[in-house]
Amino acid sequence: MKTLTDNWSTYWEGFLGTLSLFAVSAVLSLVLGVMIAGFRVSPVRPLRVFGTAWVTLLRNTPLTLLFFIVVLGLPRFNITLPFFVFAVAALGCYTSAFVCEAMRSGINTVPVGQGEAARSLGMSFGQTMSVVVMPQAYRSVVAPIGSVMIALAKNTAIAGSFSVTELLGTYRTINELGYSIIWTFVWIAVGYLIITLAVSAVFNLLERRVAVSR
Repeated sequence: MKTLTDNWSTYWEGFLGTLSLFAVSAVLSLVLGVMIAGFRVSPVRPLRVFGTAWVTLLRNTPLTLLFFIVVLGLPRFNITLPFFVFAVAALGCYTSAFVCEAMRSGINTVPVGQGEAARSLGMSFGQTMSVVVMPQAYRSVVAPIGSVMIALAKNTAIAGSFSVTELLGTYRTINELGYSIIWTFVWIAVGYLIITLAVSAVFNLLERRVAVSR
């Protein structure tokens, strides 16, 4: 307990850093994921090709390597941004591929006839997706996307190696002060557990509400 109480401000700063990184990356990944899912089922071939390439490339690239590409590669093209922004870009883009596949699986659960009926009424592809298909697809993807968001919360730990303030990175400061490395990591694990349990609770609540509305 002394490790926690003596270093509370350090832990708290790291905890808030992880929360901020998770929240912004989650929003980016959800927006991109839904958009790319639309691309993947689009009747426009170039959009389908782009969506497939996006998912295939990002799902098969190690996240750590993606961090190196973003953090070390982009500055070579005179793109200089705070490390936090680089971390959000890496995490958001990487996670969007998994959100996309979860959304696409939800879209595939909607009967094809409903889309055809919408188009027969004169709806465009965008209207069909936003009004008919997506509202039904959301109901079946709450649990899978919840799992993706939990994984995102844990993946934020990688950002600590790239000069971003987050929970795991606090171990360096605390360890240098001579505190037990075991208890240092125990309290870090508790912090991540709090975040993941909170995310899980939110998505469980959403899943129950969606179930009631069916």
